[in-house]
Amino acid sequence: MEIVVAGRHTEVSPKFRAHLTDKLAKVEQLAPRAQRIDVLVSHEVNPRQADSSERVELTVVDKGPVIRAEACADDRYAALDLALAKLLERLRRMRDRRKDHRNHTPLTPVDVRPPQEEPVAADTPVAADGAVEVTLGDSPVVIREKTHQAQPMTIDDALYEMELVGHDFFLFVDVETAQPAVAYRRRGWSYGVIKLDSPVVGTERAQAVG
Repeated sequence: MEIVVAGRHTEVSPKFRAHLTDKLAKVEQLAPRAQRIDVLVSHEVNPRQADSSERVELTVVDKGPVIRAEACADDRYAALDLALAKLLERLRRMRDRRKDHRNHTPLTPVDVRPPQEEPVAADTPVAADGAVEVTLGDSPVVIREKTHQAQPMTIDDALYEMELVGHDFFLFVDVETAQPAVAYRRRGWSYGVIKLDSPVVGTERAQAVG
């Protein structure tokens, strides 16, 4: 399993890289099919945020859904421990869910990208995860863009994948209606779903196979 380490506004020492390799060995036990783990270590220079100045983001690239976790602390070793604990818990959920869905037939992917994508300028920086950051005109506003391949799924599956990446929202295509939709977190275990009133252009209504 490959471990890719990058630093943002900071350098990652060989000592910390060795510590990462030792700690992340636990991931392979829960995700033996994982191909790569991306580690992003960043430092916040604002002295007012000294208690959370070190951030560690962990992303497991598996044959299934991407699993992600991040945490902040005043020390990067502590931030790593916190992020790793979240990641291992999400990997356990994924393993348990796979056991419960061994006979589940995979759904057919639906490509919801525009027919023709705008070419990316040669001088536009592209992040390791494929995201592109561009400035909005002459303003200081920076827009981060990332294209995902959509897969039709149920709301239950969307909520599950949202929990795996640790986000407060998740964009997906509803398998029953072929409508683009967003699931989002409210309070506690309460969630909401927003759907567009038109199905994905150029696709037929997907049918779930149980």
